[in-house]
Amino acid sequence: MADIRVEVVFASAARQRLIAVTLGRGATVADAISESAIASQFPTENLDELQAGVWGKLVERDYILSDGDRVEIYRTLEMDPRQARRQLALLGRTMGQTTKD
Repeated sequence: MADIRVEVVFASAARQRLIAVTLGRGATVADAISESAIASQFPTENLDELQAGVWGKLVERDYILSDGDRVEIYRTLEMDPRQARRQLALLGRTMGQTTKD
C-alpha cells in the first residue's frame, strides 16, 4: 500500500508551525495530527478540542486524507472578524495595517 504525504499546520497568536508527515493510505485527520506530534509544540493549547479542516474546509477528525492534503487546526476566534474591522475603521485603520508610533 502506497504512502501519502500531508502537512499539519497550527498557528497560535505568537507563532505558527507546519509539519510534513508520511502516513499510510486510509489515514485520517486524527492520525496526521497524532503522527505530527504538533500538540507537544503548543503545550498551552488543547489541540484535541479545536476544530480541524483540510484546505480551508471544516472536516471531522475521521476524514480520510489524500496525498498532498494540508490539515489545518483552527483556533477559536477571540472576536468576530466583522466586528474587528468595524473597530479598526473607527480608528481609521484597516486589517493588516501596521501602527506607526
